[in-house]
Amino acid sequence: MFAGPRQIGFAEEGEPPLDAGEVRLRTLFSGISAGTELTAYRGTNPYLHKRWDSARRLFVAGDEVGPAYPLVGWGYEEVGEISEVGAGVGDLAVGQRVYGVWGHRSHRVVSADYARARLLAPRADPLVGIFSNIGAIALNGILDAQINLGETVAVFGLGVVGQLVAQLARLSGARVLAVDLLPVWRELARRLAGAVALDGPGAAEQIKALTGGRGADLCIEASGSTAALHEAIRACAYSARVVAMGFFQGEARQLFLGEEFHHSRIALVCSQISGVSPALQHRWDRPRLTTTFMELAAEGRLELLPLVSHVRPFAEAASLFEQIDQRPDEVLQAVLSFSAAEGE
Repeated sequence: MFAGPRQIGFAEEGEPPLDAGEVRLRTLFSGISAGTELTAYRGTNPYLHKRWDSARRLFVAGDEVGPAYPLVGWGYEEVGEISEVGAGVGDLAVGQRVYGVWGHRSHRVVSADYARARLLAPRADPLVGIFSNIGAIALNGILDAQINLGETVAVFGLGVVGQLVAQLARLSGARVLAVDLLPVWRELARRLAGAVALDGPGAAEQIKALTGGRGADLCIEASGSTAALHEAIRACAYSARVVAMGFFQGEARQLFLGEEFHHSRIALVCSQISGVSPALQHRWDRPRLTTTFMELAAEGRLELLPLVSHVRPFAEAASLFEQIDQRPDEVLQAVLSFSAAEGE
């Protein structure tokens, strides 16, 4: 749990007995989100300082705020195995692996329906399971981008989301340009997504040169940096689209909307996992995003394991969060392992 800003604590939760139609999961791995989850760890998440009025869809300042510290069980990239099966569950067995969202917990009881819909392919490395939710987020961004075959797509920010978006854009038939400040992440996108890798400074000028002065057909911002969002806007062709996937924190001081955004008639679209594009919502939903991504992974059409940079025991969560927070250039996908907690 997050006991306070930049404070990691641990809590014991009792293990409830299984009801009929339930299974118990033993967590194998839990991935750490370097975006949304870090906002809770750092104390910058808007829910900690304002109240979200869901009826009006407004953040409201005042005495009442949203969740408060301690924040228990954050984390949304889990994979585990069935350790116990409740009465009446005949089609699930101990040892089957399940991916999903249940936080940084060693065990969780879920319904058989939940587990049944999220079985990991038997031959898949269990680490693949931690990508189910972040993969759905990346795929949702691809749907919001509306890529057409043969278009040039520039991805700004090559963390985990950006790396997944780059691979998915290539599968969608795009020519992928990948932009980041870190050479090692640019090289990874070049190798895994067949991308043309570009350094951050002057990326717009480089992209214009590579497209005969036209600019990218689509730009996808996946870093949460307002400077990167401004550069993505600059890099776009006239009347093109920028998809903003990052969770921006604080003021947008490096975003200059009176410049290229205004003069090039850029369409700016927010991609957020709580919903899909209105044009697709009669056919697409969150479960379809997740299962589609995991099917692509099972078919070998995505390379996920090279994105895992750190696997540490659950007991070392504090030092791993500190490393992600203070030295983010060293970490791509960080994972907590629960095997040590089981004495293995």
